[in-house]
Amino acid sequence: MKILEIENLSKSFESKFEVVSDCTFNIQAGNICAIVGESGSGKTTLFRLIAGLERPDKGTIRINGTLMSSDKFIRDIKDRNVGLVFQDFSLFPHLTVKENIEFGLKKNKDEKVEKLLQTIKMENFPNRYPNELSGGQQQRVSLARSLAMDPDLLLLDEPFSSLDTQLKSKIRQELRDIIKKIGISSVFITHDIIDALEIADEIIFMDNGKIIRQCLIEDVFKEIKDEKIQNNMVELKKNAELILNALKKN
Repeated sequence: MKILEIENLSKSFESKFEVVSDCTFNIQAGNICAIVGESGSGKTTLFRLIAGLERPDKGTIRINGTLMSSDKFIRDIKDRNVGLVFQDFSLFPHLTVKENIEFGLKKNKDEKVEKLLQTIKMENFPNRYPNELSGGQQQRVSLARSLAMDPDLLLLDEPFSSLDTQLKSKIRQELRDIIKKIGISSVFITHDIIDALEIADEIIFMDNGKIIRQCLIEDVFKEIKDEKIQNNMVELKKNAELILNALKKN
């Protein structure tokens, strides 16, 4: 079953240059998909289009088979049933962990918050404020707040960019474990291929607004045809393997 269907998606701004250009791809339900690209590749604009923060100039976006966006139509964010986790976590500083997670819930607040606190392993911190938490803890609270709304699709914007390098490996695994335990389909954007290799089930490479490759993680290094990837892949593979092997030994 396809959770996300993108067809011929394009978006340009005042410059008329297409930041996202004729993108077409599908993501299967239950998968974690990483969209990887350098700064200016178009990945952030693609994220905003999927989230409903921008309307495409061309093409369509469907989630669970329902049309969410086209050049003539855009469904309101609150009606898209998409969870958003931003890189700065966007927690309310004046609310406790519990109050942040239950924000927006209409019913079964205590039951749902208690379950989510257990899921993110923060059942002992419901009354703490964001400034009393580590970066990794803040990320887990932000994730729980999005999951509290029972979204069909979870979108994460550069989820590790604000974390210390030493924390990243631990937090990556925690994030993957939580997402897989919940069983929610997820898309995250990143400039760091190690993020993708450690967390994702599949990966999409973007460059100059275009999708240049989509594949399962185990196939990332197979049959590379795009020259931009070819030129860096040998060194990238060597470095990625060294890093992953080192992490496994720790």
